[in-house]
Amino acid sequence: MLLEFSLVSSCSLIYLFLMRKIAIAINLVDKPNVRKLHSGSIPLVGGISICMAVIQFLLSNPNVISHSSLFSMCISTLIILGVLDDKYDISFKVRLLVQAILSIAMIYASGIKLGSIGDIFGFGDIYLGVFSPIVTVLAVIGAINAFNMMDGIDGLLGSQAIITLSGVGLLAMQNNTAGLAYLSVAFIAALLPYILMNLGVFGIKRKVFMGDAGSMMIGFTVIWLLLETSQVTAEHSMRPITALWLVALPLMDMVTVMCKRILRGDSPFKPDREHLHHILQRLGLSSRQALLVISLLATSFVGFGVFGELTDISEPAMFAAFLVCFAVYKALTDYISKASTEATYSHQLDMQ
Repeated sequence: MLLEFSLVSSCSLIYLFLMRKIAIAINLVDKPNVRKLHSGSIPLVGGISICMAVIQFLLSNPNVISHSSLFSMCISTLIILGVLDDKYDISFKVRLLVQAILSIAMIYASGIKLGSIGDIFGFGDIYLGVFSPIVTVLAVIGAINAFNMMDGIDGLLGSQAIITLSGVGLLAMQNNTAGLAYLSVAFIAALLPYILMNLGVFGIKRKVFMGDAGSMMIGFTVIWLLLETSQVTAEHSMRPITALWLVALPLMDMVTVMCKRILRGDSPFKPDREHLHHILQRLGLSSRQALLVISLLATSFVGFGVFGELTDISEPAMFAAFLVCFAVYKALTDYISKASTEATYSHQLDMQ
């Protein structure tokens, strides 16, 4: 098993080096602008390379999860969509349409869907019935875009994905759904070389970015695994409320930012610099410091979810705790964002 995961990492690394040369040749690169403050043009090949390594793993282990062919087709489609978006900046409406179609394919071809949200109010399990397909599509689109929005500073998306997948893998292994645990670990193995290159460990000239291709693939993978472990497996690896804790930080960040955009009269999909990593940087933290703070916060949320599952904390208590954390998160980020923006504006006036 260790040899196989080492092979996944090795293949991912090789694909990264090969694909970055192709990306430079075809101009599949990320260039600096008013929102993107990096230096130079960076190849957008992280997602492509990770996907190639994971699909190679699935071809060698087709029975590791049910419907592995469908899963491979879905993430490949998202990679193609993401590459087109990275290259030509296609409309968010087209992206949402493709994501919805893949969600429907997942529901009706594999039977994976959000059928119950559990006993979050203490009155028994809540089943979604005829609304299950609609809620599932929204959940898939939400997860894809939540992880897409996390891709703002070096190492952040990869770290968040590893933290979430570690929680999924641990609980899947704990409940003897080994295939789901193996796929989680395989993804982590494929992500590690990307993070090293993204952080510049192999040199700034060899730096790569994930791209929309990778962020959408990761979001889809996470929601697939969460739905299968909380809804489909004979003995569920986790309760639905636990799945919510495993994606707590990306979800909180997405909802908070979208609410701000809507209140300003903007589209919820209009890019800005109001994400948590932007706020921390305005406070004076470097990108590495912001990465550390956010990773620790994400680990705390995932850790609590895993702890709550393993110790059987009641679902209403876990849901109430989630709502409290969400309210505190929104209040703090709103306050810090406003204070840091005012401080930046005052500093600019002083400089004038």
